Amino acid sequence: MVKTDVDIHKSWKKVLNNEFSSPYFSDLKTFLTNEKKKHIVYPPGNQIFAAFNRTPFDKVKVVIIGQDPYHGPGQANGLCFSVSPGIRKPPSLVNVFKELQTDLGIPIPQDGNLEPWADQGVLLLNATLTVKSGMPGSHQKKGWDKFTDAVIKAVSDNKKGVVFLLWGNFAQTKAELIDKEKHFILAAAHPSPLARGAFFGCKHFSKTNKLLEHNGILPIDWRIEK
Repeated sequence: MVKTDVDIHKSWKKVLNNEFSSPYFSDLKTFLTNEKKKHIVYPPGNQIFAAFNRTPFDKVKVVIIGQDPYHGPGQANGLCFSVSPGIRKPPSLVNVFKELQTDLGIPIPQDGNLEPWADQGVLLLNATLTVKSGMPGSHQKKGWDKFTDAVIKAVSDNKKGVVFLLWGNFAQTKAELIDKEKHFILAAAHPSPLARGAFFGCKHFSKTNKLLEHNGILPIDWRIEK
């Protein structure tokens, strides 16, 4: 296996080895190095691969796909939809918690840090892993899309019975990468207020747990505060 200086859990290094040694990934690293010389980039370098480090490949049982990181100061922490402790919850995350409350009766937490989900096997994957401060989408089509598509395919090819939650049109385009004979796909509108409440009532949290339990897999405790 080719050695890589990427700060990512060894289980992911094994399944993604070809990506780290590919020309596009080398170009991506060069792009990020140059960006950081001129701009503020989120999340901090040590959190870019936080989703992979908190959820090793062997532990993945649910995947939630986001688009790109939050672009405001202190928000992005490497987990899609999640914000760092003490940071105000963005509107989409507020709606995620509202649906969680309606679906499972879990009180809306004060904290928007989704690490408790990640630690149980929920891979919180943004399709693009970095962003320029104040400029949403600024790092799309720079190579991250190829990398995270490979992540989704690696999960699909090498695991069985994973529940993929695809929220919104963008996430749903990733369905073509997933083997539907081996895995489960739950699709819904995006939790953004722009979707005008279409996300509400999807019951993805209870449905996910039913699918996991049906396959003899420990369900997710969706509470953030215990």
